Amino acid sequence: MRRIRRNAWILACTSGVLQVLIFPKPELYLLSWVALAPLIYAILRCREQDVTLVLADGGLFLAPATAWQGFLLGYACGLIWYLGNCYWIYHVMHFYGGVGVALSVLLVVMFALYLALYHGLFGLLLALIAARRNGFSLRALVLTPFVWVAIELARTYVTGFPWDLLGTSQIDNIPLSRIATVTGVYGISFEIVLVNTAVAAAFLVPRQRRKGLLTASLVAAVALHAGKLVHPPALPASNGATLVQANVPILDSGDWTLDNLTQTLDSLAALSVRPGCSKPGTPGLILWPESPAPLFATDLHVRHTLAEVARNTNSYIIAGSLGIEHAGDRSRQPDIFNSASMIAPNGAWTGRYDKIHLVPFGEFVPFRGLFSFAGGLVQQVGTFARGKSRMPLTAGDMKIGVFICYESIFPDEVRQLAKNGAELFVNVSNDGWYGEGGAPFQHINMARMRAVENNRWLLRDTNTGITAVIDPYGRVAAEAPRNQRTQLQGAYSLKEATTFYTRYGDWFPWLCAIITLLGLLLRYFAPDALAQVST
Repeated sequence: MRRIRRNAWILACTSGVLQVLIFPKPELYLLSWVALAPLIYAILRCREQDVTLVLADGGLFLAPATAWQGFLLGYACGLIWYLGNCYWIYHVMHFYGGVGVALSVLLVVMFALYLALYHGLFGLLLALIAARRNGFSLRALVLTPFVWVAIELARTYVTGFPWDLLGTSQIDNIPLSRIATVTGVYGISFEIVLVNTAVAAAFLVPRQRRKGLLTASLVAAVALHAGKLVHPPALPASNGATLVQANVPILDSGDWTLDNLTQTLDSLAALSVRPGCSKPGTPGLILWPESPAPLFATDLHVRHTLAEVARNTNSYIIAGSLGIEHAGDRSRQPDIFNSASMIAPNGAWTGRYDKIHLVPFGEFVPFRGLFSFAGGLVQQVGTFARGKSRMPLTAGDMKIGVFICYESIFPDEVRQLAKNGAELFVNVSNDGWYGEGGAPFQHINMARMRAVENNRWLLRDTNTGITAVIDPYGRVAAEAPRNQRTQLQGAYSLKEATTFYTRYGDWFPWLCAIITLLGLLLRYFAPDALAQVST
């Protein structure tokens, strides 16, 4: 068996770099249409034949990768992508977890080494489908977009880290992003990989056909990308909301005193004014974000402050808080939840959403004993209980679907809120952990895609930014400056109609997974009439 060509390694690594560049820089989104093409080509032209074949033009015939070689090429690409895309984990570990520089770097590398297995699996499956001694399999090219989406599905459900699914790169492409109302973000990923596959195929077909296929591929990419130039008119918004950006510093729990907690509450209360665009005589809506401050829902001072704000402004309030259950039960430890509490205009605390999808190493430490070496991290991370219900909170006649921070990256989980009747989305978050890198921008783009998939207005209220009002097209209609204690006045409307994706969920990626499995079976049990394509 011949070794992997050096050029194949270079192409795979180049693909990893290109994938890093498309998140989250808008001016580089154009690269998404070619970012995967080098990896696809590298896998399908990985090595020389075991028996050297000389082509008519004097070149050597190159064969697809073996399964192991395909895995290695994909793994190298994925390792670069995760290191370049999720470098912000270092900031979380070092500055807030109390972990040393060297160990923080090591943890980021371990994280990338683990999640790069998904890119490796993509390479392995593509190589298995393409395996031929003479020529490449056209079947592999046809199945490449299906395989990619199947891997994205696995990232979502197996590891639970669907950070920056490929389709998110087109959030500003309104015509193309409308596909997500039917297929979720996965359909956009499919379109992107389809074009990348066509670009790769242009360099795999005979030379006399290469120019025509490459031209057609690039024309398709330009046509699809041109959707960014389409700007539909602003959508009508009839209701007003105040989004309070708290800008509360992240402190150790022991550093919070009664005085600075009181000062924080008073300051946030002063920012919680009634929006001018609300209809006279009707209650308004005020949001407080997920906060690093110990705002316990059982704290009488916290309850009194929020109740007073609600009464004085005649508003419903949704406030990030810490819910507690079984606090008086001496037979067991109390359950603490990362919550969003609802306060009615009369000051009554009427509902609460408890976060269901918790952040590993953020809200709980998996295998806590194994990570005892990261003492600061284990001490900082609370052991939160998981919520159980994705039913909307009720604010008068409104049904509001609330999700907290990390939950915004999970398409199926957010769409359940709309399926259960939510007419408006509210996302409270604390992105201060990420620092000043690209993560806050990546995070809001994923939240914007949830608005598109379900055709809902989204009010996104964060501790340090990016606080924004997002319309059903995924556009940022209003935005607060980052890293300031301020408030944002925004307008929104309620939406009742559900999208195809809201009703049927992740049908498309599951279909892609089934087609991928069938493709693997056909590779072994059925001849590929279109398999042999010589160059």
